[in-house]
Amino acid sequence: MRDDHERRADERRRDGDNEGPVEEELELEFEDVVGEGAERLHRTFRATTVTGFLGGIEVGVGVLAYIGVLYATDDQLLAGLAFSIGLLALLMAHSELFTENFLMPIAALIAREGTIGQLLRLWSGTLLANLAGGWLVMAIIVLAFPEWHTVLEETAHHFLDAPLDWRFVMLSVLGGAVITLMTRMQEGTDSEPAKIVAAVAGGFILAGFQLFHSILDSLFAFGAILSGAEITYLDWLLWFLPVLVLNLLGGLLLVTVLRIVREGELFTLRRQNRD
Repeated sequence: MRDDHERRADERRRDGDNEGPVEEELELEFEDVVGEGAERLHRTFRATTVTGFLGGIEVGVGVLAYIGVLYATDDQLLAGLAFSIGLLALLMAHSELFTENFLMPIAALIAREGTIGQLLRLWSGTLLANLAGGWLVMAIIVLAFPEWHTVLEETAHHFLDAPLDWRFVMLSVLGGAVITLMTRMQEGTDSEPAKIVAAVAGGFILAGFQLFHSILDSLFAFGAILSGAEITYLDWLLWFLPVLVLNLLGGLLLVTVLRIVREGELFTLRRQNRD
């Protein structure tokens, strides 16, 4: 399919016609996004959970860097930059974060390359595996660095004690949008340095500005609970559920839906070809 689009793009260049309904670069990128999304939707449950578990571990490594730098420097922005190590690990190890699955699988679904059941299986498997892998890493961190317990507790309280107001909503929406946009940026280039820049930028914005993120901030809560803070798993769950929904809305409404609207004709052509 990608070869067909490249052939049509070459024909347009030869004919001097580059004013078609979509740019050739967008057409090629569309095929990459749908292809990657279809691959994710058709994974086995075992592959999904293993990939997600590794993703949780790698985000946990980012939390390790974040808490370590915050403990040593008390500099929130520097700690946020350190956290980007976790997103770099995700990129280079080809693991996945739950909020990375708001663009490509949805695009594949609309292109009729998968089903809603497959999407829900991907989301639920990745989400639970992310949390499990992250919990394991936090248990190790709590045992390895007892001097960090106070920082973990303060960080967890920053998120879990936030009132459910408009600021809570906006920070959660932005948290989902930033990671989805990072995924979009990485999928839009073949340059590895550019993908690394996107990962660092995404990690810095997400953690440095303390946006609300269902997976990252859950790890802070797990660390605080395991270190003996007066926080319960019920406290975490009551915070987690609205953030999860708002992350989803942020990723879908601010990034995914706009991309689908922009590439609407490509989706139509793709569905017609399948029919």
